[in-house]
Amino acid sequence: MYDAKDPDATFPPIAPLRPPAGAPNVLIVLLDDVGFGATSAFGGPVHTPTAERLAAGGLKYTRFHTTALCSPTRAALIGGRNHHTVGMGAITEFATSAPGYNSMRPNTCAALPEILKLNGYATAHIGKCHEVPVWETSPAGPYDRWPSPGNGFEYFYGFFGGETDQYYPTLHEGITRVEPWGTPEEGYHLTPDLTDKAIAWIGQQKSLAPDKPFFLYFAPGATHAPHHVPKAWADKYAGDFDDGWDALRERTFARQKELGVIPPDAELTARHEEIPAFDAMPENLKPALRRPHHTQQPRPRARDRRVLQRAAGQDRRPGVDAALRRRLGARHVHPVPVDQAGRVALGRHPQRHDRALAEGHRGPGRAAPPVHARDRRGADRARGRRAAAADAGQRHHAAPAGGRQPALQLRRRRRARAPRTQYFEMMCNRGVYHKGWSAVTKHRTPWITTGEVAIGFDDDVWELYDGASDWTQAHDLSRAHPDKLHELQRLFLIEATRHDVLPLDDRGFERVLSDVAGRPTLVGDKQTLLPGMGGLLEQHVVNWRNRSWSLTTLVDIPEGGAEGVILNLGGHSGGWSLYLKDGAPTFCYNLFGLHRTYVRAAQPAPAGEHQVRVEFAYDGGGIGKGGAVTLLVDGEPVATGRVDRTEPIGFGYEYTDVGRDAQSPVTSDYATGENDFTGAIRWIELEGGQDSHDHLLDPAQVFHAAMAKQ
Repeated sequence: MYDAKDPDATFPPIAPLRPPAGAPNVLIVLLDDVGFGATSAFGGPVHTPTAERLAAGGLKYTRFHTTALCSPTRAALIGGRNHHTVGMGAITEFATSAPGYNSMRPNTCAALPEILKLNGYATAHIGKCHEVPVWETSPAGPYDRWPSPGNGFEYFYGFFGGETDQYYPTLHEGITRVEPWGTPEEGYHLTPDLTDKAIAWIGQQKSLAPDKPFFLYFAPGATHAPHHVPKAWADKYAGDFDDGWDALRERTFARQKELGVIPPDAELTARHEEIPAFDAMPENLKPALRRPHHTQQPRPRARDRRVLQRAAGQDRRPGVDAALRRRLGARHVHPVPVDQAGRVALGRHPQRHDRALAEGHRGPGRAAPPVHARDRRGADRARGRRAAAADAGQRHHAAPAGGRQPALQLRRRRRARAPRTQYFEMMCNRGVYHKGWSAVTKHRTPWITTGEVAIGFDDDVWELYDGASDWTQAHDLSRAHPDKLHELQRLFLIEATRHDVLPLDDRGFERVLSDVAGRPTLVGDKQTLLPGMGGLLEQHVVNWRNRSWSLTTLVDIPEGGAEGVILNLGGHSGGWSLYLKDGAPTFCYNLFGLHRTYVRAAQPAPAGEHQVRVEFAYDGGGIGKGGAVTLLVDGEPVATGRVDRTEPIGFGYEYTDVGRDAQSPVTSDYATGENDFTGAIRWIELEGGQDSHDHLLDPAQVFHAAMAKQ
């Protein structure tokens, strides 16, 4: 047709992509390190009134299992598959080249947000992201495994890695680095910031496309370390823990029976011998042990006190919960707590910690109405059906990545068949669930990492439990039913073969070392940094730990001298910095805020172009040792000093920037946000390992230090 007015020149109207009518909004709230017995909704000591109200109108899942570690649970939840199937058999920092452990989700495994987006949902990830391979988290990309655009989310606001400073977080919006809106003194805290972003995103979606449902994955930095809890919130629990964890455990167990989240005949298992009795602790330690260190709702900033979800304790103002739910319009809410292997003695209840590791961590799951699987006889009824983070239901959708792609769903029918079989593996602790029976074995205690594992996989001792009659796994039936145990052991091997669990890998320090583990490294032993570069994490710069290293920079100093930071790594809780103070080259090494070592030239650097250099000569003989520091200007020593101890693994997740210390300051010699270098930086060269000291490492110490940060 030539003329659009021609009656035959008609075309069907463009219809926006939308899911079927009645498709719900979905909100997933995921928290680290929250055990089954932590929150008041499940009988615990941490006040969570909003969680209680949500559970009262929906369901409590009392057999919701995670992988007992951060990255694997997150990858399983978003991928809708077992963690090894999506390549996340451990945290990203321990990735190897084996398919089940390489931290790279195969393109045949479409992520849940991608499937929802392709079916007309708006998708967003706000908060922690510990699912991107470490060598792909730098400004150089690639970005195809980032939450947005690669992981199916249209919007991302949050941080990468296992943890970040709650007052000085490392933030990205999409693939762009962004700065926090203020300082702690101005009221900034990460959780309210994430909350504001979540509420604003939901509001924008519902304003511009009210008929388009949303999928929001909200993962705050709480309750993971660092435990940056405002004092006022910790003070609310003063005295609650004075009688120690043994008494608290008994009180929690009794409350759980009252609430019906554990059976009335459940047995409280004995405290494991690796966890000391509270009464046996030294008296001088008890004041600190009684102090609550869990993360509470941080101080909301004055300009916006809206609250989406706090780690524990909601805003106490009347009507907040109702107003919140009206603002959200959310119909499904499913908080999934993630506990990391062996980090918390409390919250391991009801299982002994080794059994919890072997079978998978049992966590409290909550679903808000409307819930299709809900038991209509009682809204607050505890749901005892076994579920897991990777539970993808039975429905599948086609996706461009190829193959049949599963989509996560709560089971619709009250009588829908529960999962019959589920394996578990974490740090070679193994288990399998099948038709109510569980077989488990502990290969190693994750937090005891000094020394290598002395036992072979075939020599591990397996235990057997009947879930129908022994809810807390108090009675090992392996001797009474050896045939059943052997059946489940064979079943574990079958499942492990299907899901890329094999080969089992109980190596320690080798998995910390990239070249040995077989994963890429972003840089080698020499690196040049240029003006304008920044947003670098410790994994993005030359490894300076446990070895000798040097930093050389060519700077142009104006007449009258220069001030400010040339290069820093870390921040107020630990790091180092090369800077000019009153014109004089200065190096500061900050050991976790406990001690700062300064090496400072006696005279200012003269005007003109000069090389300023730091040389660190490592003592050797192990990890975390000290070394001699020499400051040089144009090759001539201008100051010397000594650092007695060093950090063996890393200071955390604050950014490294050329020409400024952008977040919390390493030293009080310069102010936050007012420390830019006032001269000109031509280039900076970092070089590591000029001598053989970096080869004198204790492998067990390296692995121990790495595990302590996860």
